[in-house]
Amino acid sequence: MLSRHESVADSAASVAFLLDVDNTLLDNDRFAADLGDTLLQAFGADARDRYWAIYARLRDQLGYADYLGALQHFREGLDNDPSLLQMSKYLLEYPFAERLYPHALETIAHLRTLGPAAILSDGDVVFQPRKIQRAGLWDALRGEVLIYLHKQRMLVAMQQRYPAAHYVMIDDKPHVLAEMKQRLGQRLTTVFVQQGHYAAEAANETIDPAPDITIACIGDLRGRKLADFLQDAPVISLPAG
Repeated sequence: MLSRHESVADSAASVAFLLDVDNTLLDNDRFAADLGDTLLQAFGADARDRYWAIYARLRDQLGYADYLGALQHFREGLDNDPSLLQMSKYLLEYPFAERLYPHALETIAHLRTLGPAAILSDGDVVFQPRKIQRAGLWDALRGEVLIYLHKQRMLVAMQQRYPAAHYVMIDDKPHVLAEMKQRLGQRLTTVFVQQGHYAAEAANETIDPAPDITIACIGDLRGRKLADFLQDAPVISLPAG
């Protein structure tokens, strides 16, 4: 087992596993629904809708979810509302461990028996790490965590941190997987997890290149052998395990 000071990057691996977080390891859609309900109860429907409009605008501008940044803009006109300051506590102390998908931690433990594993996520440098820590994922991955603004554009940096002959990327966003595949080619096996709203939205779309492996849920990777991720067939679908 590698210590935090003896990181994966100290020697090249045969195969390294990279895992997305939101709607891959934990149900971020459920968190967003809970947040919406909390905003509704504290501020009313109009204010709740204003928060989500701010959130959507920031997401378009930044390319990632910025819940805390949206809250900063949302405060306009609410500085004397005692509920406002409670929202930061709500976000930072949200019980993300309760939103892990079934068998997520078991899946991580199994993948780590096959090769080094790390989180590769988009996000800000405050809320996203906090989410990963609160979910128990930081400890499960022994602190092997990368968070970028646009992870699919940071593959050179990722390889410097985690050198390997081959990579396996597990994600709920097939378009992100396709872009990564275009950049890394046959050195990358893409695993599409059909969880969350991004996966649902892509159901009727043509993804090019298509994911190498498609699974229904993260727990389906438990018990899979290393050879399952290295098959020559361009597109395979693993049955639920």
